[in-house]
Amino acid sequence: MEHLILRQWKDSDLEPYAAMNADPEVMRYFPALLTKEETAASLERQRRAIDERGWGLWAVEVDGVFAGFTGLNVPTFTAPFTPCTEIGWRFRRKFWGRGLASRAAREALRFGFQSLKLTETVAFTAATNDRSRKLMERLGFVRDIDGDFDHPSIPEGHALRRHVLYRIKHEPA
Repeated sequence: MEHLILRQWKDSDLEPYAAMNADPEVMRYFPALLTKEETAASLERQRRAIDERGWGLWAVEVDGVFAGFTGLNVPTFTAPFTPCTEIGWRFRRKFWGRGLASRAAREALRFGFQSLKLTETVAFTAATNDRSRKLMERLGFVRDIDGDFDHPSIPEGHALRRHVLYRIKHEPA
């Protein structure tokens, strides 16, 4: 089995992260591709969040190679379900279809429930993003149909504005 770790971001992650964020297939369910400058700013935000809180969206390394990211985040937009903690992920295409996103996300959920003592984590994506929705369901998330929403950061009329909301609860032992 491939060796997978969640870790703090490194400067050497920038090139593969930028390539991932410029890949139209990886970014299909996001409003736009990211430039290298936008990716560098994102990397610094993720690194700073982990430094400040001890958690966030971690870089995922597989057999020593940057594969993408997964982790926990607090959304900055306002919606009926915020404030909350969400899980997110994005992987380079060459790492798709190997169960790595599922393995990494399970580690992030375990951290959230055990270390942060979260009682719930949410996940959301564009309504048309079947791959992410299937992963959410494999992880045990349940769709909250009443929670589906129009993402406030995506312009009205945009095909990706409608988002679906999933939730997973954890009852402390």
